[in-house]
Amino acid sequence: MREARDIGAIVEGWVPPPRPGKLALEGRFARLEPLSPDRHAAQVFKANSASDSIWEFLPYGPFASASAYHRWMRDVTASDDPNFLAIFNRDSGHWEGVASYLRIKPETGSIEVGHINFSPALARTRAATEAMFLMMQWAFEAGYRRYEWKCDARNLASRRAAERLGLSYEGTFRQAAVIKGRNRDTAWFAAIDSEWPALKEAFLAWLSPGNFDGAGCQRERLGDLTRLVRAADDPALRA
Repeated sequence: MREARDIGAIVEGWVPPPRPGKLALEGRFARLEPLSPDRHAAQVFKANSASDSIWEFLPYGPFASASAYHRWMRDVTASDDPNFLAIFNRDSGHWEGVASYLRIKPETGSIEVGHINFSPALARTRAATEAMFLMMQWAFEAGYRRYEWKCDARNLASRRAAERLGLSYEGTFRQAAVIKGRNRDTAWFAAIDSEWPALKEAFLAWLSPGNFDGAGCQRERLGDLTRLVRAADDPALRA
């Protein structure tokens, strides 16, 4: 009699999810829509001009002019992978950042969030957090099984952001790329569909108006709310 071996659980009723396509994602603090050079380039370029440091770990930028940024947007929006979205901050009334879905693999149920570029005005706001929540929510509720985040291993701010958002550290790929002539080791993070209900509850609790005082300061931290959901923490943040 052949010995039974564990070769993986059956994924019941598996149907590959749709590709993102042209999405509009609406929240209380943020709105996301397909990136458009004519609609978004000038305003996002102006917001980005406050600091060149936001480009340190991206493979492009900074841009010398709004027209150069417009050309970059025109090039990247010619493809549906990456699938770029512009981020509108409802508190300020301006377009202040971009993010994208990429490495979109419906056949395996995997999708990544990346090319995240928040201007100084958008960074560390409720709109920024809600934008990430809306993108994660769309992916899991569309049927994706795995939501990935990858960043330069030296980018501790990005690693902290991934963990705060409830993504679990999965390891570091050494010498994964050469970016702007420099070596890049890549830190990997992900959340999976079984974790989504608890993560969604954590996001909704954090985004609730009752979680902020009259000055807009948070009462509970999102990282505390997602801690029990994460399968693994990032050791680099505790060294």
